[in-house]
Amino acid sequence: MANVAETMAEMGLRSKMLVRDVMSSPVITIEENVPANRVAELMDKQDLGCIIVTNQEGKPLGIITERDLVVRVLSKNVKPDSLKANEIMTSPLITIEPGATITEAARRMSKLNVRRLGVIYKGQITGLLSSKDVLAVMPELIEIIQERARIESDRAEEESEEKAAPLAGYCDRCGVWSDDLKDDNGQFLCEDCRAEPEEEGEE
Repeated sequence: MANVAETMAEMGLRSKMLVRDVMSSPVITIEENVPANRVAELMDKQDLGCIIVTNQEGKPLGIITERDLVVRVLSKNVKPDSLKANEIMTSPLITIEPGATITEAARRMSKLNVRRLGVIYKGQITGLLSSKDVLAVMPELIEIIQERARIESDRAEEESEEKAAPLAGYCDRCGVWSDDLKDDNGQFLCEDCRAEPEEEGEE
């Protein structure tokens, strides 16, 4: 029972894990008037899959992903230095608070069909949470639940087998050794003795 209690405690702990525990921080940002080629250079230099666009006061306005660069710059065959960050960003930036749970974050991503959330505290961008960050944590919870279900299933099967398994010993009625004793109204009877009442009934 101790293992089950520990499992339940761990499940509770994981399910209450907060965004601030998992988010990436600090966040690399870029101002809205920076040209697209500079955005791409910074993303390449910092090895980023996305970058947050802010105004001069640092307030987050939107997000630029690699897909945004492909769809809004490369596919249009326009010069990257002719477009500004605020022209290619996806806006508004979907956000969440650092005190929200990972479960809440996962639900918001799923509902709004986004893979990244900006983490906002007092109006300022303090972190970034991606679907990869969530998946890095959630499988642990899923694995715990699956393992617990498997253990309970195995235990139920074992108990079922124990109840149904034949016993070996001396028959309570005829006293002959049998490898196939089964409980019959409180008596452990061999196969022959179990069949006798049926045969007597048929006569």
